[in-house]
Amino acid sequence: MNKLIFLFIFLFALSCTTKKDNKIEYPEFKIGVIADCQYCNCEPTDIRFYKESPARLQQAVDILNRQSLDYTVHLGDFIDKDFSSFDTIVPIWRSLKSENYHVLGNHDFSVADSLKPLVFEKMDIEDRYYSIVKNKWRFIVLDGNDLSVHGALTASKKQKTDSLFNLLADKNMPNIAPWNGGLSIAQLQWVEGELQQATENKERVGFYCHFPVLGISDRHNLWNYSQLLEIIDKYDCVKFYFNGHNHAGGYVEKNGVHYLNFKGMVDTKDTSSFATVTFQHDSLMVKGYGRELDRSLKIR
Repeated sequence: MNKLIFLFIFLFALSCTTKKDNKIEYPEFKIGVIADCQYCNCEPTDIRFYKESPARLQQAVDILNRQSLDYTVHLGDFIDKDFSSFDTIVPIWRSLKSENYHVLGNHDFSVADSLKPLVFEKMDIEDRYYSIVKNKWRFIVLDGNDLSVHGALTASKKQKTDSLFNLLADKNMPNIAPWNGGLSIAQLQWVEGELQQATENKERVGFYCHFPVLGISDRHNLWNYSQLLEIIDKYDCVKFYFNGHNHAGGYVEKNGVHYLNFKGMVDTKDTSSFATVTFQHDSLMVKGYGRELDRSLKIR
């Protein structure tokens, strides 16, 4: 009897050890996040203070440069309008010590049509949508201007934009507005391929996009957000979706995915908004500055 008890204890301990060894450990690291810097040399409105953005961005860069960050991402609308606005704001951004990435926003295309193809070089963007793979995470950067009134730059994309807009316009959806945009079929297929690759590699996944797909108000959503959500819902590897565009911010959790809308830096007379996010094995720890809130988001 004693031998049987000893054997049971030994096998139980072995199974626990084996299970622990097979568990994937995700390393801890930290990133910076900024949304809607949206600079132009323009007079303020009641809610947006465009001329304050360079100083606010500089303050954010100074704070972020004192921390050890894997990278910093801006979630779109780097400028409000005018191609010359880049000349003021880009040098500040480039003083970041960390790697840095941009997401395309609708206002980033608020320049003369002849200058729109030059936006990508100004923002150091090689591909309109792309992924960043590091630390056992795959970060999928979407282009919500792929099909849009402002960002569709080829005849083919303009035709597909018109087709998508007209298809959805009759459904009386509040997000079918010219300041939003949509994802092409090609981009949606690319997203599915990225998620399949992440699943095979046992990577966790986070999305960056300018436009929300869920939130307290759906008037800012991607035109075809429901198609993207259908894809996301199929994959357990997806843990978050970060966006800007709705400057008021917001947060929703759905099926274990954290949909976090970061507040706009350009808004309010006296405060800024940006954040760091620390990736822990079981949590995303958001440290907000200015108007941005602190959050602890559990990873399931």
